[in-house]
Amino acid sequence: MTTTTADLKKLYNKDRKKKILVIFSIFLALITTALISLSLGAASPRIGEAITVIFYKWFPFLHIDPPSSLAITIIWTIRLPRIVMALIAGAGLAAAGATMQGILRNPLVSSYVLGISSAAGFGAALAIVLGVSVAALSGYLVVGNAFIFCLLAMVIVYMIARVRGMSSESVILAGVAVGFLFSALISLIQYISPTSNAVQAIVFWLMGGLHTATWQNILLCFPLVAVAVILMVLQAWNINVMSMGEEVAVSLGVNSKRVLAINMVLETTVTAGIIAFTGIIGFVDLIAPHIARMFIGNDYRYLIPCSALMGAFMLLAADTVGRLIMMPTEIPVGIVTSLLGVPFFIYLLVRKRRRSFN
Repeated sequence: MTTTTADLKKLYNKDRKKKILVIFSIFLALITTALISLSLGAASPRIGEAITVIFYKWFPFLHIDPPSSLAITIIWTIRLPRIVMALIAGAGLAAAGATMQGILRNPLVSSYVLGISSAAGFGAALAIVLGVSVAALSGYLVVGNAFIFCLLAMVIVYMIARVRGMSSESVILAGVAVGFLFSALISLIQYISPTSNAVQAIVFWLMGGLHTATWQNILLCFPLVAVAVILMVLQAWNINVMSMGEEVAVSLGVNSKRVLAINMVLETTVTAGIIAFTGIIGFVDLIAPHIARMFIGNDYRYLIPCSALMGAFMLLAADTVGRLIMMPTEIPVGIVTSLLGVPFFIYLLVRKRRRSFN
């Protein structure tokens, strides 16, 4: 039976509608989880009162009766900024992870493959222990240092990879080497730290967390992350081509080295803008793209937005679990995501090994 152009178009439209439906379903699940998270915790207002606080703050022209001052403090000042930061961080990290997996053609790499997480940790450690900052930002010594050293790590990796021909393998190897270098420097800073409190502060920052989220931090982080993620989506067609191999990219007229460099910058910008405020949060950038890929396949025009929503959902759920499981004490979200991510990572390794034998 011959397949006509009309049949192919019908199949394409059906597949496209399915992908859009999946993305919309994840979006609804994300909104539901956010509302549930907003109303859970120590001394929590009910969900109706939490929604009232949001409408009271965001839509003052509706003339809603003001909620209690306690509810406004809990919801608006403490909990909602944390939820919004979880959404931004999860979406940005997952989008960056999906992009790097496509560009480097390796399903086991993450957005930290350039060694930028260790570089951020070293920058933060310098500010915490020695008060040394390369960014003259009053009140943002740790944030500024972490961000600048992320960019520095990307530049180092790019220079090393360029010497070796700017291939996927050279980027990965250079990233691993740079990551080990900055990890050693973090250990050195901890070793020479004059007080145990400073060492504890470094360890706590490296665990990653959303407890420092404020509206001011969100206003600094969101525009940077949003613009970079949008540019990643605009690069989706080039990433589709790159994921098929460098030879295919060249045959289709895509400058693979240029596309790799552009997406390295975008990925570093997103990840640096996030972990500078949250600390190191692992595995979201690795797991979320794989889960999204199970639902909608490898078309990066849909995979990047779907990964972003899945990452936001996962990080918000992980932070909610971390807040509630040992209430009133909370577990840093970086620990929760790692505990959940390691089994899934092992599953990916085992599945890949089985495929290699088939």
